[in-house]
Amino acid sequence: MAFLIMNCLGQNKEQSTFYLSNYTFSKMENEIGQVKLNPNIETEIESITIEGENARLFKIDKNHKLSILKSKTPSNTKWLDVIVKAKTSKGELTDTFRIVMDEFIRNKVIAHRGAWKNTGVPENSIAALQHAIAMGCEGSEFDVHMSADAVPYINHDPEIQNVSIAKSMSDDLTKIKLTNGESLPTLESYLKAGIQQNKTKLILEIKASELGKESSIALSHQVVDLVEKLKAQAWVDYISFDYDVCKEVMKMAPYANVAYLNGDKTPTELAQDNFFGLDYHYGVLQKNPDWIKEAKQKNLTINIWTVNDQSLMETFLKQDVDFITTNEPEMLLKLVEDK
Repeated sequence: MAFLIMNCLGQNKEQSTFYLSNYTFSKMENEIGQVKLNPNIETEIESITIEGENARLFKIDKNHKLSILKSKTPSNTKWLDVIVKAKTSKGELTDTFRIVMDEFIRNKVIAHRGAWKNTGVPENSIAALQHAIAMGCEGSEFDVHMSADAVPYINHDPEIQNVSIAKSMSDDLTKIKLTNGESLPTLESYLKAGIQQNKTKLILEIKASELGKESSIALSHQVVDLVEKLKAQAWVDYISFDYDVCKEVMKMAPYANVAYLNGDKTPTELAQDNFFGLDYHYGVLQKNPDWIKEAKQKNLTINIWTVNDQSLMETFLKQDVDFITTNEPEMLLKLVEDK
Protein backbone atom coordinates (compact mmCIF):
# COMPACT_ATOMS: atom_id res chain seq x y z
CA MET A 1 0.00 0.00 0.00
CA ALA A 2 2.86 2.40 0.73
CA PHE A 3 4.13 2.00 -2.84
CA LEU A 4 0.66 2.69 -4.25
CA ILE A 5 0.32 5.94 -2.33
CA MET A 6 3.79 7.10 -3.38
CA ASN A 7 2.91 6.29 -6.96
CA CYS A 8 -0.35 8.25 -6.75
CA LEU A 9 1.40 11.26 -5.31
CA GLY A 10 4.12 11.00 -7.94
CA GLN A 11 1.57 11.02 -10.73
CA ASN A 12 -0.09 14.07 -9.29
CA LYS A 13 3.06 16.12 -9.72
CA GLU A 14 1.68 16.55 -13.25
CA GLN A 15 -1.13 18.63 -11.70
CA SER A 16 -2.61 21.23 -14.05
CA THR A 17 -0.34 24.26 -14.02
CA PHE A 18 -2.90 26.92 -14.81
CA TYR A 19 -6.53 27.53 -14.04
CA LEU A 20 -9.39 30.02 -14.05
CA SER A 21 -10.31 31.93 -10.91
CA ASN A 22 -13.98 31.20 -11.76
CA TYR A 23 -15.76 28.84 -14.16
CA THR A 24 -19.23 30.38 -14.51
CA PHE A 25 -20.94 33.22 -16.32
CA SER A 26 -24.36 34.75 -15.68
CA LYS A 27 -27.03 36.75 -17.46
CA MET A 28 -25.89 39.82 -15.50
CA GLU A 29 -22.12 39.37 -15.67
CA ASN A 30 -19.91 39.04 -18.76
CA GLU A 31 -16.63 38.55 -16.93
CA ILE A 32 -15.85 34.95 -16.04
CA GLY A 33 -12.50 34.86 -14.31
CA GLN A 34 -8.78 35.39 -14.59
CA VAL A 35 -6.35 32.90 -16.09
CA LYS A 36 -3.71 32.21 -13.44
CA LEU A 37 -0.68 30.00 -13.02
CA ASN A 38 -0.55 27.64 -10.06
CA PRO A 39 1.53 29.38 -7.35
CA ASN A 40 4.19 26.66 -7.39
CA ILE A 41 5.02 27.36 -11.06
CA GLU A 42 8.10 29.59 -11.26
CA THR A 43 7.28 31.50 -14.42
CA GLU A 44 4.87 34.14 -15.67
CA ILE A 45 2.25 34.28 -18.42
CA GLU A 46 3.51 36.26 -21.39
CA SER A 47 0.44 36.00 -23.61
CA ILE A 48 -2.86 34.12 -23.87
CA THR A 49 -4.90 33.04 -26.88
CA ILE A 50 -8.35 31.44 -27.17
CA GLU A 51 -9.01 28.65 -29.65
CA GLY A 52 -11.60 26.05 -30.56
CA GLU A 53 -15.07 26.18 -32.07
CA ASN A 54 -16.34 28.47 -29.31
CA ALA A 55 -13.43 30.92 -29.44
CA ARG A 56 -15.58 33.59 -31.13
CA LEU A 57 -17.83 33.67 -28.05
CA PHE A 58 -15.03 34.74 -25.69
CA LYS A 59 -12.44 37.47 -25.30
CA ILE A 60 -9.37 37.83 -23.09
CA ASP A 61 -7.96 41.18 -21.95
CA LYS A 62 -4.42 42.30 -21.16
CA ASN A 63 -4.89 41.30 -17.50
CA HIS A 64 -5.75 37.75 -18.60
CA LYS A 65 -9.43 38.11 -17.64
CA LEU A 66 -11.74 35.90 -19.67
CA SER A 67 -15.16 37.25 -20.65
CA ILE A 68 -18.06 35.89 -22.67
CA LEU A 69 -19.78 37.75 -25.50
CA LYS A 70 -23.35 37.00 -24.50
CA SER A 71 -24.80 38.70 -27.59
CA LYS A 72 -23.28 35.83 -29.62
CA THR A 73 -24.18 33.08 -27.17
CA PRO A 74 -27.34 30.97 -27.73
CA SER A 75 -29.91 31.72 -25.02
CA ASN A 76 -30.38 28.06 -24.07
CA THR A 77 -26.68 27.44 -23.46
CA LYS A 78 -25.90 25.54 -20.24
CA TRP A 79 -22.14 25.45 -20.71
CA LEU A 80 -19.41 26.01 -23.28
CA ASP A 81 -15.92 24.58 -23.66
CA VAL A 82 -13.09 26.91 -24.59
CA ILE A 83 -9.44 26.10 -25.34
CA VAL A 84 -6.99 28.44 -23.63
CA LYS A 85 -3.30 28.61 -24.55
CA ALA A 86 -0.89 30.42 -22.28
CA LYS A 87 2.64 31.23 -23.44
CA THR A 88 5.31 31.41 -20.73
CA SER A 89 9.09 31.67 -20.65
CA LYS A 90 9.18 27.91 -20.01
CA GLY A 91 6.88 26.93 -22.85
CA GLU A 92 3.24 26.84 -23.87
CA LEU A 93 0.41 25.54 -21.68
CA THR A 94 -2.90 24.38 -23.16
CA ASP A 95 -6.12 23.37 -21.42
CA THR A 96 -9.84 23.19 -22.17
CA PHE A 97 -12.11 24.86 -19.62
CA ARG A 98 -15.85 24.31 -19.24
CA ILE A 99 -17.64 27.59 -18.62
CA VAL A 100 -21.05 27.02 -17.04
CA MET A 101 -24.10 29.24 -17.18
CA ASP A 102 -24.73 30.11 -13.52
CA GLU A 103 -28.29 29.04 -12.91
CA PHE A 104 -27.32 27.45 -9.60
CA ILE A 105 -30.07 27.69 -6.99
CA ARG A 106 -29.55 29.87 -3.92
CA ASN A 107 -31.99 28.61 -1.28
CA LYS A 108 -29.55 27.45 1.47
CA VAL A 109 -30.75 23.80 1.27
CA ILE A 110 -27.99 21.16 1.20
CA ALA A 111 -29.29 17.60 1.02
CA HIS A 112 -27.13 15.50 3.35
CA ARG A 113 -25.91 12.44 1.38
CA GLY A 114 -28.53 13.37 -1.20
CA ALA A 115 -32.30 13.27 -0.70
CA TRP A 116 -32.75 9.74 0.61
CA LYS A 117 -34.63 9.66 3.92
CA ASN A 118 -38.10 10.43 2.55
CA THR A 119 -37.59 9.11 -0.96
CA GLY A 120 -36.83 5.48 -0.17
CA VAL A 121 -33.47 5.37 -1.92
CA PRO A 122 -30.06 4.67 -0.33
CA GLU A 123 -28.03 7.57 1.01
CA ASN A 124 -25.06 8.57 -1.13
CA SER A 125 -26.61 6.86 -4.16
CA ILE A 126 -26.90 8.46 -7.59
CA ALA A 127 -30.67 8.14 -7.13
CA ALA A 128 -30.43 10.25 -3.94
CA LEU A 129 -28.47 12.87 -5.87
CA GLN A 130 -31.07 12.92 -8.63
CA HIS A 131 -33.88 13.38 -6.08
CA ALA A 132 -32.01 16.34 -4.55
CA ILE A 133 -31.65 17.90 -7.99
CA ALA A 134 -35.31 17.29 -8.85
CA MET A 135 -36.40 18.88 -5.55
CA GLY A 136 -34.42 22.02 -6.28
CA CYS A 137 -31.82 21.83 -3.51
CA GLU A 138 -28.96 24.30 -3.66
CA GLY A 139 -26.49 21.47 -3.05
CA SER A 140 -26.23 17.74 -2.57
CA GLU A 141 -23.52 16.49 -0.21
CA PHE A 142 -21.71 13.17 -0.62
CA ASP A 143 -18.72 11.32 0.88
CA VAL A 144 -15.65 9.94 -0.86
CA HIS A 145 -13.24 7.14 0.12
CA MET A 146 -10.47 5.52 -1.95
CA SER A 147 -9.99 1.86 -2.81
CA ALA A 148 -6.69 -0.01 -2.47
CA ASP A 149 -6.04 0.60 -6.18
CA ALA A 150 -6.75 4.35 -5.88
CA VAL A 151 -10.31 4.48 -7.24
CA PRO A 152 -12.54 6.95 -5.34
CA TYR A 153 -15.94 5.57 -4.24
CA ILE A 154 -19.03 7.20 -2.72
CA ASN A 155 -19.95 5.98 0.78
CA HIS A 156 -20.20 7.56 4.21
CA ASP A 157 -18.49 4.92 6.32
CA PRO A 158 -15.05 3.42 5.63
CA GLU A 159 -16.80 0.06 5.26
CA ILE A 160 -19.82 -1.06 3.27
CA GLN A 161 -21.50 -4.40 3.87
CA ASN A 162 -18.56 -5.31 6.16
CA VAL A 163 -16.07 -4.61 3.36
CA SER A 164 -13.30 -2.04 3.90
CA ILE A 165 -13.13 0.32 0.94
CA ALA A 166 -9.51 1.33 1.58
CA LYS A 167 -8.36 -2.30 1.77
CA SER A 168 -10.34 -3.60 -1.23
CA MET A 169 -9.71 -3.50 -4.96
CA SER A 170 -12.10 -1.72 -7.29
CA ASP A 171 -13.01 -4.94 -9.12
CA ASP A 172 -14.49 -6.25 -5.88
CA LEU A 173 -16.09 -2.98 -4.76
CA THR A 174 -17.90 -2.48 -8.05
CA LYS A 175 -19.72 -5.78 -7.49
CA ILE A 176 -21.37 -4.41 -4.34
CA LYS A 177 -25.01 -3.46 -4.85
CA LEU A 178 -26.96 -0.84 -2.92
CA THR A 179 -30.49 -1.62 -1.75
CA ASN A 180 -32.01 -0.05 -4.88
CA GLY A 181 -29.87 -2.21 -7.18
CA GLU A 182 -27.27 0.46 -8.01
CA SER A 183 -23.64 -0.54 -7.99
CA LEU A 184 -21.57 1.17 -5.32
CA PRO A 185 -20.96 4.48 -7.13
CA THR A 186 -17.50 5.52 -8.16
CA LEU A 187 -16.75 9.21 -7.89
CA GLU A 188 -16.48 9.29 -11.69
CA SER A 189 -19.97 7.88 -12.23
CA TYR A 190 -21.41 10.16 -9.54
CA LEU A 191 -19.84 13.30 -11.01
CA LYS A 192 -20.90 12.39 -14.53
CA ALA A 193 -24.49 12.14 -13.30
CA GLY A 194 -24.24 15.41 -11.37
CA ILE A 195 -22.85 17.58 -14.17
CA GLN A 196 -25.73 16.94 -16.53
CA GLN A 197 -27.48 19.97 -14.99
CA ASN A 198 -26.54 23.45 -13.78
CA LYS A 199 -28.96 24.00 -10.87
CA THR A 200 -27.57 22.01 -7.90
CA LYS A 201 -24.00 22.15 -6.60
CA LEU A 202 -22.09 18.98 -5.69
CA ILE A 203 -20.69 19.20 -2.15
CA LEU A 204 -17.81 16.73 -2.06
CA GLU A 205 -16.58 15.53 1.32
CA ILE A 206 -13.11 13.97 1.30
CA LYS A 207 -13.13 11.45 4.14
CA ALA A 208 -10.10 10.87 6.32
CA SER A 209 -8.62 7.47 5.44
CA GLU A 210 -8.51 4.64 7.95
CA LEU A 211 -4.98 4.03 6.60
CA GLY A 212 -3.70 7.37 7.80
CA LYS A 213 -2.77 10.87 6.69
CA GLU A 214 -0.73 9.92 3.63
CA SER A 215 -3.65 8.01 2.18
CA SER A 216 -6.00 10.92 2.91
CA ILE A 217 -3.71 13.31 1.03
CA ALA A 218 -3.43 10.82 -1.85
CA LEU A 219 -7.23 10.69 -2.02
CA SER A 220 -7.41 14.48 -2.22
CA HIS A 221 -5.11 14.36 -5.26
CA GLN A 222 -7.17 11.67 -6.93
CA VAL A 223 -10.35 13.65 -6.32
CA VAL A 224 -9.09 16.99 -7.65
CA ASP A 225 -7.51 15.30 -10.67
CA LEU A 226 -10.81 13.62 -11.53
CA VAL A 227 -12.86 16.80 -11.05
CA GLU A 228 -10.50 18.60 -13.44
CA LYS A 229 -10.44 15.71 -15.92
CA LEU A 230 -14.25 15.82 -16.11
CA LYS A 231 -14.21 19.64 -16.28
CA ALA A 232 -16.50 19.73 -13.24
CA GLN A 233 -14.85 22.69 -11.50
CA ALA A 234 -17.98 24.87 -11.68
CA TRP A 235 -20.14 22.27 -9.92
CA VAL A 236 -17.94 21.01 -7.08
CA ASP A 237 -17.29 22.53 -3.65
CA TYR A 238 -15.06 20.66 -1.18
CA ILE A 239 -15.38 19.90 2.53
CA SER A 240 -13.38 17.75 4.94
CA PHE A 241 -12.83 17.10 8.65
CA ASP A 242 -9.09 16.90 7.92
CA TYR A 243 -7.52 20.36 7.95
CA ASP A 244 -4.46 19.20 6.01
CA VAL A 245 -6.69 17.73 3.30
CA CYS A 246 -8.54 21.05 3.00
CA LYS A 247 -5.26 22.95 2.64
CA GLU A 248 -3.97 20.43 0.10
CA VAL A 249 -7.07 20.91 -2.05
CA MET A 250 -6.62 24.69 -1.91
CA LYS A 251 -2.99 24.26 -2.92
CA MET A 252 -3.85 22.05 -5.91
CA ALA A 253 -6.98 23.98 -6.92
CA PRO A 254 -6.69 27.63 -5.83
CA TYR A 255 -10.02 28.39 -7.53
CA ALA A 256 -11.94 25.88 -5.37
CA ASN A 257 -14.44 26.66 -2.61
CA VAL A 258 -13.22 24.72 0.45
CA ALA A 259 -14.88 24.60 3.88
CA TYR A 260 -13.75 22.94 7.09
CA LEU A 261 -16.00 20.57 9.07
CA ASN A 262 -14.38 19.79 12.39
CA GLY A 263 -15.38 22.86 14.39
CA ASP A 264 -12.10 23.42 16.22
CA LYS A 265 -10.95 26.51 14.30
CA THR A 266 -12.21 30.05 14.80
CA PRO A 267 -13.49 31.97 11.78
CA THR A 268 -10.43 34.21 12.05
CA GLU A 269 -8.12 31.19 11.79
CA LEU A 270 -10.00 29.92 8.74
CA ALA A 271 -9.85 33.33 7.08
CA GLN A 272 -6.10 33.53 7.67
CA ASP A 273 -5.73 30.25 5.76
CA ASN A 274 -7.95 31.50 2.90
CA PHE A 275 -10.88 29.16 3.44
CA PHE A 276 -14.15 29.72 1.59
CA GLY A 277 -16.14 29.00 4.71
CA LEU A 278 -16.85 27.06 7.87
CA ASP A 279 -19.14 24.02 7.85
CA TYR A 280 -19.80 23.20 11.50
CA HIS A 281 -22.21 21.07 13.53
CA TYR A 282 -24.99 23.20 14.95
CA GLY A 283 -23.77 22.41 18.48
CA VAL A 284 -20.47 24.18 17.74
CA LEU A 285 -22.32 27.37 16.78
CA GLN A 286 -24.60 27.09 19.80
CA LYS A 287 -21.51 27.01 22.04
CA ASN A 288 -19.83 29.81 20.07
CA PRO A 289 -22.70 32.10 19.01
CA ASP A 290 -20.32 34.96 18.16
CA TRP A 291 -18.71 32.87 15.42
CA ILE A 292 -21.57 33.56 13.02
CA LYS A 293 -20.99 37.31 13.25
CA GLU A 294 -17.21 36.79 13.12
CA ALA A 295 -17.49 34.60 10.03
CA LYS A 296 -19.58 37.21 8.24
CA GLN A 297 -17.06 39.90 9.13
CA LYS A 298 -14.31 37.71 7.66
CA ASN A 299 -16.35 37.06 4.49
CA LEU A 300 -16.61 33.34 5.21
CA THR A 301 -19.66 31.35 4.22
CA ILE A 302 -21.50 29.54 7.04
CA ASN A 303 -22.92 26.05 6.69
CA ILE A 304 -24.61 24.24 9.59
CA TRP A 305 -24.93 20.44 9.81
CA THR A 306 -26.92 18.21 10.26
CA VAL A 307 -30.10 20.12 11.09
CA ASN A 308 -33.25 17.97 11.02
CA ASP A 309 -35.36 19.86 13.57
CA GLN A 310 -37.74 22.55 12.31
CA SER A 311 -37.15 24.94 15.21
CA LEU A 312 -33.37 24.77 14.69
CA MET A 313 -33.85 25.36 10.98
CA GLU A 314 -35.92 28.46 11.75
CA THR A 315 -33.30 29.72 14.21
CA PHE A 316 -30.46 29.47 11.71
CA LEU A 317 -32.56 30.92 8.89
CA LYS A 318 -33.20 33.97 11.10
CA GLN A 319 -29.44 34.26 11.61
CA ASP A 320 -29.08 34.27 7.83
CA VAL A 321 -26.50 31.52 7.54
CA ASP A 322 -25.52 30.67 3.98
CA PHE A 323 -26.36 26.95 3.97
CA ILE A 324 -28.08 24.34 6.13
CA THR A 325 -27.26 20.67 5.61
CA THR A 326 -30.15 18.37 6.42
CA ASN A 327 -31.59 14.88 6.10
CA GLU A 328 -34.97 16.62 5.74
CA PRO A 329 -34.57 18.76 2.60
CA GLU A 330 -38.33 18.69 1.98
CA MET A 331 -38.97 20.35 5.36
CA LEU A 332 -36.28 22.99 4.87
CA LEU A 333 -37.40 23.74 1.31
CA LYS A 334 -40.92 24.43 2.58
CA LEU A 335 -39.60 26.75 5.31
CA VAL A 336 -37.49 28.64 2.76
CA GLU A 337 -40.44 28.94 0.36
CA ASP A 338 -42.74 30.18 3.15
CA LYS A 339 -40.21 32.75 4.38
